[in-house]
Amino acid sequence: MRTLRQDLVYALRQMRLSPVFTLTALLTLALGIGATTAIFSLIHSVMLKSLPVSDPDTLYRIGEGSDCCVNTGPEDSWGLYPVIVYERFKQAAPEFEQMAAFQAGSNLFSVRRGQTGEQSKPLNSEYISGNYFATFGLGAYAGRTLTPADDQRAAPPAAMLSYRAWQQKYGSDPSIVGSTFMIDGHPFTIVGITPRGFHGETLQSDPPELFIPIQQEPVLSGANSLLNQPLSWLRIIGRIKPGVNPASLAPRFTTIVRSWLINDFAPQFPQFVQQLKQILPTQHVNIIPGGAGVAIMKADYEASLRILLAVCGLVLLIACANVANLLMARGSARATHTAVRLALGASRKRLIGQWLTESLVLALAGGLLGIVVAFLGVKVIIAMAFHHALYVPIDALPSLPVLGFAFAVSLLTGVLFGTVPAWIASRANPATALHGATRTTRDRSSLWQKSLVVLQAALSVVLLTGAGLLTRSMQKLEAQDFGFQTDGRVNVSLYAPFASYSPEKLNVTYRALQDRLKQIPGVQNAALALYTPLTNNWGMPVFRAGSQTPPDLSHMENFLASWDRVSPGYLEAIGQTLVRGRTIGEQDTAATRNIAVVDEAFVKKYFKPDEDPIGQTFGGGDPTNDKMYEIVGVVRTANYTDPTGHWLPPHFFVPLTQHATYHDKMMQMIDERSHIIESAVLVLSGSMEGLEPQVRRAFSEVDPNLTLIRVRSMEQQVADRLDQSRTVAQLTGLFGFLALILAAVGLYGVTAYSVERRTSEIGVRIALGADRLTVVRIVLRGAFLQIVIGLLIGVPASIACARLIAAQLYQVKSWDPLVLSGSVLALGVCALIASLVPARRAAAVNPVTALRVE
Repeated sequence: MRTLRQDLVYALRQMRLSPVFTLTALLTLALGIGATTAIFSLIHSVMLKSLPVSDPDTLYRIGEGSDCCVNTGPEDSWGLYPVIVYERFKQAAPEFEQMAAFQAGSNLFSVRRGQTGEQSKPLNSEYISGNYFATFGLGAYAGRTLTPADDQRAAPPAAMLSYRAWQQKYGSDPSIVGSTFMIDGHPFTIVGITPRGFHGETLQSDPPELFIPIQQEPVLSGANSLLNQPLSWLRIIGRIKPGVNPASLAPRFTTIVRSWLINDFAPQFPQFVQQLKQILPTQHVNIIPGGAGVAIMKADYEASLRILLAVCGLVLLIACANVANLLMARGSARATHTAVRLALGASRKRLIGQWLTESLVLALAGGLLGIVVAFLGVKVIIAMAFHHALYVPIDALPSLPVLGFAFAVSLLTGVLFGTVPAWIASRANPATALHGATRTTRDRSSLWQKSLVVLQAALSVVLLTGAGLLTRSMQKLEAQDFGFQTDGRVNVSLYAPFASYSPEKLNVTYRALQDRLKQIPGVQNAALALYTPLTNNWGMPVFRAGSQTPPDLSHMENFLASWDRVSPGYLEAIGQTLVRGRTIGEQDTAATRNIAVVDEAFVKKYFKPDEDPIGQTFGGGDPTNDKMYEIVGVVRTANYTDPTGHWLPPHFFVPLTQHATYHDKMMQMIDERSHIIESAVLVLSGSMEGLEPQVRRAFSEVDPNLTLIRVRSMEQQVADRLDQSRTVAQLTGLFGFLALILAAVGLYGVTAYSVERRTSEIGVRIALGADRLTVVRIVLRGAFLQIVIGLLIGVPASIACARLIAAQLYQVKSWDPLVLSGSVLALGVCALIASLVPARRAAAVNPVTALRVE
C-alpha cells in the first residue's frame, strides 16, 4: 500500500508538472471514453435494461416478435393472440403464478375531465387485463391499481392514469384519483396513478398515458370492437413459478393455438381451410424471457446503436494511440531520469508499476470527465433522434451499469496506452542513456510511435469512409423523389371519437371540416385522408377480377397492397401526379359505383404490360370480392411507407364517402374503421406562422369533439421519419472528424519528436550543403511513409467494414469511389498540414547551433 501511495503521489505530481500534456491527454480520453459511454448508455436503456418491476427475471413472454397491431391470420411464430386464446392459455398453464395480456400498440382517445368545459386532451391509451399490475408486482403511486374485478363486462368503467400524464398534463392534482374522465364521450373513473418511472411494458416514444381494462374495449370501440373477433391483437406475459422450465410449456401453447385455428378460426374463413391444414404444422409458440418487456425500440434501433458503438470504439482506440504516443514522447524526454533510477537500483518491475499507475490515474481522470461528456452526449443524441416525439422514456442520467462500464473502459484504456511506454522504459540501458549522446542512442520508442501513427491512419480511413457512406446515403434519402410534393404542404394530425357516429353524420362533419379549413386565410386547398405519407400504413390482400385461386396463407405478403381512404381533391393537394384517367372527385358518393385510383406500382404488380387498367376491377380480403372496386385512374407511385426505400408496396386510394361490403365481419369492421380519418392536408400560399390557432378554431367550430394533435409541414414530416438515419450519419461524421484530428495530432507529435531527435543530423546535412527544400522533403517523406502504410491497411479494411453497414445505405455502394477518394484526400491534407510545421522547423535549424549542442 505504501508503494501504491508513492506511485499515486508521483503520478499526480508528474501530471501537475506537465499541464499541457495532462490537459491534452485528459481531453482526448474524455472524448473517447465519453462518446463510448454515451452510446453504451443508450444501448443499456434500449436493449439491456429490465423493466422497473418486481423480480423481472421470472417474467416470460408467450410468443415473440413486435408486430403491431392487429394480425388477421396464421403466423409462423406467434406473438399476438385473440382474447379467447389468452383465456385458454391461463387455464392450461398452472405453472404460471400470473399471466397478463395487454394490447399490441396503443389507441389515441379524446379525454376531458368530468363535465367541465376544459379542452379535450389527446391521450395515448392501452388496454390491459385486470391482473396486469399484479403480474408485474406493482402498486399504485396514488389510489389503487386495476384488478380482475375491473376487467369484467358489467364492471363500472375504470382506468388508471400514468404518473407522467398526471404530473405534466394535470399538474399532480390529487383530486384526479376518484374523479370521472370522459374518454371519447364515455365516463370512466380514474382509480389510481401508475408508479413513478413505469411507462408500460414496451419501451417506446410517447408511451401510454391511460390504462383501460380489456373488457371495456367494446364501450369505446362500439361496432368496431376487437374483443370477440378472430383477430390477434394482444401480447401475453407471465410470471413463472420457481423450478419450472419455460421451454417445456411451448408445445402445450402451440397445441392450443393450432386447435383454435381449426375449431374457431377456420369456420369463419372457409375459403382458407385447405391452405390452413397444410400450414398448420408450421404454427408454433416460443417462450422467451420477458424481463425487458417488448423490444420494439430495440428492433428499430439495434443496428444503428451497434454501428455507433463500433465507431466510438474505433475513436477510443485512436485516442489511446494518441495518449500512448504522448507518454512515449515524454518517456524519451525522461530517459536520463529513468536511467539514473535504474543505476541507483530501482527494479524494472517497480518502473513498470509506476508507469502503469500513472497511466491508470490519467485514464480514470479522463473517465470522470468522460461521464460528464456521456451525460451531455446522451441528451444530445436523444434530442437528435427523437425530436419529433412528445416524450421518450430514456433516462440520460448515468446508472450504475453505465458508471461501471465507464470505469471498466477507463481501466482498459489505461492498460492499453500505458503498457507499451512502461515496457520501453523498463528496457532502458542506463549506461547508454547516461552517456548523453542522443545521436548514438538507440531510440526504442520511435518504431512503436510510428506504428501507432499507422494504426491511427488506418482507423481514421475506416471511420471517414463509414461517415462518408452514411452521409452520402443520407443526402440521397433527403434528395429522393418521394412522388408527392412537400413545398407549401402542411399535415394536420387529428383525432375524432366517431366510433358511434352514423356514416351520414361522418360525411356531413368531414365535408364541413374540409370547407372550413379552406376558409383559413392563406389556405389554397384542403383535403382529408385516413393517413398521409410516412405516418401510417393500412394493407390488405388484393385480388384481380377472374382470379378465383385462394391465396397461399404462408405467402400472403405476395398479395398485399397498401391503401388509403381520401376525400375529393386529396391527390391534387398532396401533389401526386395523375398519369391516366381521373382522380377521386365530388361525383364519387355513397350512391355511386365504388371506384379506386391506383398507382403505377399497383399496375406493374397486378397487370400485364399490355393491359389497360382503366375500367378493370379488383377487390380486397379474399377472391370473392374481386369486383369491389373499378379502377378510374392511375397516379404516379409515391413513397408512403418507408423513406429508405426498402419496403414500397403498391398503393391504391378509395373515396372517403364510399363503403365496401364484405362477407366476413372482420373485413367489414376494418372498412368501417377506415372512415375515421387521422389527417388533413393544407396547401398554403404563405408561411405557417399563426396557422395552428386558426386550425384549432376551425376544429372547435365544426365539432367540439375534434381534437387537434399536431400541425407540421410536410418537409418536417419527411424529416422526422429520417431522424434515425440522420442522427447516425451526423454522429459518425462527427466521430470521423474527431478521428481525423486525433490522427493529425498524433502524426504531428511523432514528426516533431523525430525532428527534435534528429537535430544534430539535420545540422550536419545542412553544414555539408543540403538545401532547406531537401530537408523538408526528407521530413515529409518520413511522415507520409507512415500515412501511406496506414492507407494500404485502411482502404481494404474500409471496404470490408462498409459491407457490414450495407443494409443501412440507400443507393450507395460499399466501395463508393467518391467516398474512398475523399477519405484518402482528407487524411492526406491533414497529414500534410500536421507534418509541414515540424518540417519547416527542421529546415530552419542553424547548423552551428545544432553542432554546438551535439
